[in-house]
Amino acid sequence: MTQPDATRRPGPAPTQRDPEEEAVHRALESYYRAGKPPWDTGVPPPELVDLVEGHGALPPGRALELGCGTGTNAIYLARQGWEVAAVDLIDNAVDQAREKAAAAGVTVRVWHGDATRLDELDVPGPFHLFFDLSCYCGIPLHRRDAYAAGLTHRAAPGALLLMFGYGPESLDNPTSEIASWAAGVTADELRARFPGWALIDVTPGTNPMPTFWFTLRRDA
Repeated sequence: MTQPDATRRPGPAPTQRDPEEEAVHRALESYYRAGKPPWDTGVPPPELVDLVEGHGALPPGRALELGCGTGTNAIYLARQGWEVAAVDLIDNAVDQAREKAAAAGVTVRVWHGDATRLDELDVPGPFHLFFDLSCYCGIPLHRRDAYAAGLTHRAAPGALLLMFGYGPESLDNPTSEIASWAAGVTADELRARFPGWALIDVTPGTNPMPTFWFTLRRDA
């Protein structure tokens, strides 16, 4: 049975987060303290399954999940033959992801850290697939270019990014108390923030609020 790499490498001192980043961190932590976060269903979404197993499925390669939560999707990819790395900001989620991967008998390398600061975590590349289940849309606007740059630096030619995100919402919505969360994510924003990538598909989600599945491809 293989085991996940749970090594916590020594690195630079943690980067000082600004007030909005701290607010995001506190809000995410509160979801885990309250129990199971709403985005962690325990089942890989059909959009990811179709990409990996459906018609014209991708051949297994190297995958990086941004905001992996408790590891449901990273473990699914590893079971499908992918070499998987994953990152999450919340230590509770990272611990659960490592435990679940060990119990599943698969190798998933999980980093505890910020998806917008991959260089500080020494996350290697290149990757053929990036998966993001509502991580990007929760990132403060001033850190989103750094997220895009980190992925671009680690993308193999032709790599895909499959991203689920919430669309813009009113700040009156109680789930959008953080400005960046209210901003959501749009196709136009992704086109602007990901130079060198093509937005090849936008599919509306089935949620009661505006949601979308975005697929981007890195230029060769």
